[in-house]
Amino acid sequence: MASKRAAKASSKPAKESKSAKKQETLTRELVILTGMSGSGKASALKAFEDLGYYSVDNLPLELIPRFADLVLKSAEITRAAMVVDVREGIRLDRFPAILKQVRKVLPARVVFLEASEEAIVRRFSETRRPHPLGRGETVLASISAERKRLDPVRNVADILLDTTRFNVHDLRAHINAQFERGGGTSDRNLTISVTSFGFKNGVPTDADLVFDVRFLPNPHFVPEFRKLTGKHPKVAKYIRQFPQTKEFLDKATDMLTFLLPHYIKEGKSYLTVGIGCTGGQHRSVMITEELKKRLGDAGYRVKTSHRDMPR
Repeated sequence: MASKRAAKASSKPAKESKSAKKQETLTRELVILTGMSGSGKASALKAFEDLGYYSVDNLPLELIPRFADLVLKSAEITRAAMVVDVREGIRLDRFPAILKQVRKVLPARVVFLEASEEAIVRRFSETRRPHPLGRGETVLASISAERKRLDPVRNVADILLDTTRFNVHDLRAHINAQFERGGGTSDRNLTISVTSFGFKNGVPTDADLVFDVRFLPNPHFVPEFRKLTGKHPKVAKYIRQFPQTKEFLDKATDMLTFLLPHYIKEGKSYLTVGIGCTGGQHRSVMITEELKKRLGDAGYRVKTSHRDMPR
């Protein structure tokens, strides 16, 4: 009887050790950064490196499983990030199978960066660097060919990140919020840009949602407010005094806080909300600033701009 108890007791540490080993595997991670040339992969990799990820640029596909095994067994490396891009050529067709093999070793996430054609062309023009697919084609033709070649990779991505409206700082902030240990939450990884504008100058072409606040009384017709903006306390107080202002703000806030988690679930990383009045100086400015405050209080990253407000 005593020997059986001893046998049972001796088996427990082995079981706990196996559990601890499993837990250690779960805390390790490989992030595979990929996507369009000019979408910000180099900047994203630097952001991961600053977060403590062991970073590797453009590792050949065949070496990814070996690299994953190295991360698993390393005493120093627990989190790693690497770039895979179009330079792999036709071998990219094998990426889904290689990813499946890697995930048998340790957790791996694929982050696919993309941007609009206009943004990519502009970035290549600014840096004066040739597209990696060669100098013989136009940048537009190379972008089209690259999208087709990256299709097998994009189809298995865990996170699709559109960097069209990101600058370097926006991209870094987004990655920090999503991947920094102990910081950020998965339901807040969205940057919201609220911009005021005047309908007389046209609707912003990049707006995802547009609200028309011309139904509110116009401070322009109050002589003392004419040269001020919606940022001035007196103008803001004037607009805020009308019951329809509060009702609109409450309903707009409710709608946005309902929509935002659904946009995030679909992989949206950047949302532009346009607030328009006649001239873009009073009502739209005040409403924009108020929505920034309300969405910020709800835990979202929000920035504002005022396209037509006098400088």
